[in-house]
Amino acid sequence: MLTEQRYEIILKLLEEKNSITVAEVKDLLNTSESTVRRDITALHNAGKLVKVFGGAVALDRTVITHEPTVEQKAEVNVEAKQLVAAKAAALIQPEDFVYLDAGTTTACMLSFLTEKSAIFVTNAVAHAKTLAAAGFRVYLVGGELKGSTEAVVGNQALMNLQSYHFTKGFFGTNGISRQSGLTTPDMNEAMVKKTAMGQCRECFILADHSKFGNVSSVTFGAFQSGTILTDGCPEEYKSSGNVVICG
Repeated sequence: MLTEQRYEIILKLLEEKNSITVAEVKDLLNTSESTVRRDITALHNAGKLVKVFGGAVALDRTVITHEPTVEQKAEVNVEAKQLVAAKAAALIQPEDFVYLDAGTTTACMLSFLTEKSAIFVTNAVAHAKTLAAAGFRVYLVGGELKGSTEAVVGNQALMNLQSYHFTKGFFGTNGISRQSGLTTPDMNEAMVKKTAMGQCRECFILADHSKFGNVSSVTFGAFQSGTILTDGCPEEYKSSGNVVICG
């Protein structure tokens, strides 16, 4: 069984039971305890569950205050991110002036981009390098570089963004809920996201199914502040006019 499939089974089991033990997951997956412990640790590091002695418990809408690294997040829900990213990239039209937020899901968009007449602005150094190497016209927002997410933040970044007027913006998020909106653990990164969203004619939030119901420390946008592109979501979100399930 692929690692990604094990992750999905573990997270689905947590949704149903709220807590799991290493022993029961081992029996369910027919694998070793060391593999289950390694999977639980990876999902804990990626902010998908809380690791406890002998197993794990669901986040259960607990406020998430830590920010996983790019490497940790890149390992989780890869197929879902690719699906959402492909849909997002297809929305870019000729002559669009696009803001591309830092993050692993927005990074997945890069391999699907084909519209060479569009101009891109990003606060992600890695995104800018990839776009430039592929022959796209790209501007990198200036400011302080945040190590864990490789995003440019700070007052200089905010001032840069206030001078732009984007036709479309594509954003990542750590959590989505009706009450708390779109959330992320870091205040500085939240301010960059919020400022950029305010400069966009259309905003698109790229989020795999695991982001729904999670709440991080800082809200950067209301639930209805953009179109949410996802591979799936709980039933209570499906009737929302701004949630689009890709596939």
